[in-house]
Amino acid sequence: MSYQIKSISDLQDEIFRLRTLETQQSVALKARFSSPSAIFSSVLTLFPRSADSDGVRTPGLFHPDILNLVSRFVIPLTLNKTLFKKSNFIVKTLVGLVSQKASNYVNEESVSGVWGTVKGIFEKFTKKKAQGEYKPEPYKKPVGGPVV
Repeated sequence: MSYQIKSISDLQDEIFRLRTLETQQSVALKARFSSPSAIFSSVLTLFPRSADSDGVRTPGLFHPDILNLVSRFVIPLTLNKTLFKKSNFIVKTLVGLVSQKASNYVNEESVSGVWGTVKGIFEKFTKKKAQGEYKPEPYKKPVGGPVV
């Protein structure tokens, strides 16, 4: 604090400045938590964002930390409910541990790579076959000369 208080009027000015600062900050806080989307974005700030290859933090549609967090729960739950439905406790625990480690490899690049592959496969099946271009026959000169 570089401002020095030398008189009672300086003290009153400083008190007034601090009160206005308090009201401004309280208005900003109320605005931050005014709607559900604002609360959700505030909660998302608790999760650290990883830097991209160029060092810039850019949130995309598939946020790596959120995907990683979701995959830690979804992968074991899905595997235990489908493939290992009638397995015992030890197998389900091992599946959970292995899938927890595998979920570290789930990120934006891997999801978008898989999405691109699936999209390419469906494009092969749904792509319309190109019809041969229409080529008119060349002009043929009448045999008996021009028709009048």
